Amino acid sequence: MARLTFSLCFIGFFFCLIMCTNSVQGKTWCVAQSQATEPKLQQVLDYLCGQLDCKEIQPRGSCFNPNTVRNHASYAIDLNFQINGVCDISYATPAVTDPSFGTCVYQ
Repeated sequence: MARLTFSLCFIGFFFCLIMCTNSVQGKTWCVAQSQATEPKLQQVLDYLCGQLDCKEIQPRGSCFNPNTVRNHASYAIDLNFQINGVCDISYATPAVTDPSFGTCVYQ
């Protein structure tokens, strides 16, 4: 009985280790803060799309809809984060859940 208990504990520990490792090493995104103002997000969007390829948030792009400053800024902020590793917490926040939706797939 003690051997069975030890085996089950070892298996449980091993399973937990694998699950915890996957969540720590999981993908991270960077999106617009909910409290960031629309004018600030428009400024960030204009700047980032001057530096990066924002074709996916242009008309007919896979991430154009919903056509809002906040959604477009979130896409551009994350694109910048994935390419340059920058997530400026003055207007953005890291996310551990995938912000992709519909046909819009974040990098």
